[in-house]
Amino acid sequence: SVLAGYNGTIFAYGQTGSGKTFTITGGAERYSDRGIIPRTLSYIFEELQKDSSKIYTTHISYLEIYNECGYDLLDPRHEASSLEDLPKVTILEDPDQNIHLKNLSRHQATTEEEALNLLFLGDTNRMIAETPMNQASTRSHCIFTIHLSSKEPGSATVRHAKLHLVDLAGSERVAKTGVGGQLLTEAKYINLSLHYLEQVIIALSEKHRSHIPYRNSMMTSVLRDSLGGNCMTTMIATLSLEKRNIDESISTCRFAQRVALIKNEAVLNEEIDPRLMIARLQKEVQELRDELALVTGEPRTEALTEAELL
Repeated sequence: SVLAGYNGTIFAYGQTGSGKTFTITGGAERYSDRGIIPRTLSYIFEELQKDSSKIYTTHISYLEIYNECGYDLLDPRHEASSLEDLPKVTILEDPDQNIHLKNLSRHQATTEEEALNLLFLGDTNRMIAETPMNQASTRSHCIFTIHLSSKEPGSATVRHAKLHLVDLAGSERVAKTGVGGQLLTEAKYINLSLHYLEQVIIALSEKHRSHIPYRNSMMTSVLRDSLGGNCMTTMIATLSLEKRNIDESISTCRFAQRVALIKNEAVLNEEIDPRLMIARLQKEVQELRDELALVTGEPRTEALTEAELL
């Protein structure tokens, strides 16, 4: 669908240690353990090579939301700077209520290898810590986005689509994990943002609900289209097999049931390439000037007046 010009989102939801990151990004040891992101990149670039009827452009962005602050995981300053010194990604909203992210870079990827290198770079910069529930617990929400543009040669119509691949940090019961200090602070932010996500899902699943609280958190603001707008969205619920986590597993299943009730209406994202349109209009103006010169017998070189343009 993304190749055809529709927006898409796949996100994994579940408690900490239940396999969300493994599902989305995969394991590093075996090729067969690849996650959804590398498999998606492989599929997309394979399809692009097959289709010679269109011109495709692919860009990658990688956003991390840590303690309710956004960071660009592809910022080259990550290695040499502390997190506090990096510019924060901020949300801007235009008059049409479209979301724009300031300080989030987009990197062109012309091959699968280039896209995978961007994924690996971003994963290296992620916030990860060891907790009693997970030896490599991701302490942030991460959104890997593939931006795809396509057009037919000579056509002024451009299709834009984006695919969000989302790895949510896992919910934690602080009493069970027994964490403290920085890990406790992180857990509170994670649980609060997941609570706001649940509130948005509940509001969307209720008919005739006029207000949807997207602005309560950065994550729900960024994913507004994915949750209840112009997007085809899939949720993957990850569950723990341990009996002691039965309550969290039931909670995840209930959340998934609510998500299944939401009906999104995705539309084709097409627009006119402004550069081609300007060139066409300039050509038409010149042709009209030539016709006018034939009628009047005088070549016209001065610009058209405002009245003539109207």
